[in-house]
Amino acid sequence: MPCILIVEDDTDINNATAEYLRRQGCQCIQAFSGTEGRLLWQAGGADLLLVDLMLPGLSGGELIAEIRRSSRTPVIVLSAKTELSDKVELLGLGADDYLTKPYQLEELWARILVQLRHASAVPPETALHYQDWVLNLEEMTLTAAGQSVSLTAHEFRIVELLASRPKRVFTKQQIYEAVWQEEYAVEDKTITVHISNIRAKLRPSGTDGYIQTVWGIGFKLAEG
Repeated sequence: MPCILIVEDDTDINNATAEYLRRQGCQCIQAFSGTEGRLLWQAGGADLLLVDLMLPGLSGGELIAEIRRSSRTPVIVLSAKTELSDKVELLGLGADDYLTKPYQLEELWARILVQLRHASAVPPETALHYQDWVLNLEEMTLTAAGQSVSLTAHEFRIVELLASRPKRVFTKQQIYEAVWQEEYAVEDKTITVHISNIRAKLRPSGTDGYIQTVWGIGFKLAEG
């Protein structure tokens, strides 16, 4: 029984979609704002998300971007926007499919089945490699130049975030909100302290230089 998270602020559309999908044998979790959708997503268990774009709290685009930092769970966008440029932008952001409102529930179900089949055919990523680092994503362990590095959960998530997009510069705010999943406090020293601790733990392996400070912006990984 697939579990579908519906993030849609129109109560009638949300309820009608959930009722239909339940008749198809799905379990449905309903959220009526982007913020609520993020909380329910973080609780886990969703096999696929249906996400409206224009949401109160957190926009659909922002929600998809957050999900894609750590997951490949299929996302189908539901939107009144019909411009091709909007569709291209959303697919580039990480959405797997796009359905324009008003939509037929039968067509939505067909697209859901396609995405669920694709998801089941792709084995989950269990390891992330960057130069001499190997991150085991299931066990949350890091091996650097053949040496085991003992990291806390937050330290591991920071390294994972940087290694997932090695060419991107992350601000302290982006790192904090992605790892801690809460709003960043201005001038908070948490990220600086954690980066310093991570570098100290990496020093014996000689890979502490992989994490570079971009002054005035944040942090990134060294070019490989």
